[in-house]
Amino acid sequence: MPMTQENATWFAETFNKVVDNVGEALLGKQDVIRLALTSMLAEGHLLLEDAPGTGKTALARALAASVQGSHSRIQFTPDLLPSDITGVTIYNQKTTAWEFHPGPVFASVVLADEINRASPKTQSALLEVMEESTVTVDGVRHETGRPFMVIATQNPVEQAGTYRLPEAQLDRFLMKTSIGYPDRGALTRILAGSDKPDRSRGLDTVITSGAIASMSDIAAQNHVEESILDYIGALVEATRESPDTLLGVSTRGAIAMARVTRVWAAAQGRPYVLPDDVKDLAEVVWAHRLVMDPDAEFSGATAAGVITRALADVSAPTTR
Repeated sequence: MPMTQENATWFAETFNKVVDNVGEALLGKQDVIRLALTSMLAEGHLLLEDAPGTGKTALARALAASVQGSHSRIQFTPDLLPSDITGVTIYNQKTTAWEFHPGPVFASVVLADEINRASPKTQSALLEVMEESTVTVDGVRHETGRPFMVIATQNPVEQAGTYRLPEAQLDRFLMKTSIGYPDRGALTRILAGSDKPDRSRGLDTVITSGAIASMSDIAAQNHVEESILDYIGALVEATRESPDTLLGVSTRGAIAMARVTRVWAAAQGRPYVLPDDVKDLAEVVWAHRLVMDPDAEFSGATAAGVITRALADVSAPTTR
């Protein structure tokens, strides 16, 4: 059934309560929290490229606590194996049966810390679970449950000994953003509570994990006019035709935008999507999916610039 105004109002109120609760642990970062929660409700994954000590772990733990979910943290290192993420099947001599021991990927919010420090083989262990929310071990599929979200981090400063994420894996992240350092006021509040540096541990639950799954289902029914879908398609084509790119936004990226704008609109209490929703999210949803032409990049072209130019060149729909 299409989303009603009553559903949209309840959705927005609940969304803001969760954001405010997470904001008790991550001070002064409401915009990032809204993007992270939007990713979760759109059943997507978030890539954070940020310096150490900006609160990435606190964001993941606070988000899991707020939605009554479980949380796990995987520190990616060069010697990490795929089975260290997904889990292994072990033979039990007492029962004479093979038993599956789930890995840390079986959690509501999985923090993949410094994902680019693991080998490509280990990174690829996340491909199936990020796309299908299932893990196949020894030919047996295991469901992760709902909600399920991977928050992966990269350190943009230290690149020695890292493995760049391939385009196929980058394309599986719904959004890419950064937290950044807090402003002076937020920093003062953080220092005032420095006797308890991890604020996420004392957070209350705002909503159950089952209700979060229901919110995802409700948002998926939010109305999107065909003209807006055509607008998304025109923007995607503009990134593909840009002389600064080798590869533009993929079809998966276009679908991701259609999904995430439904949640974004509902979070603002609207049972319909506007072109402004697409504009608000274009850079965080699409920039990391573009493969830039090396010569253009050397001349100063950026993925954000390609998207900005596409938004300027493609006219947004003004009527239904």
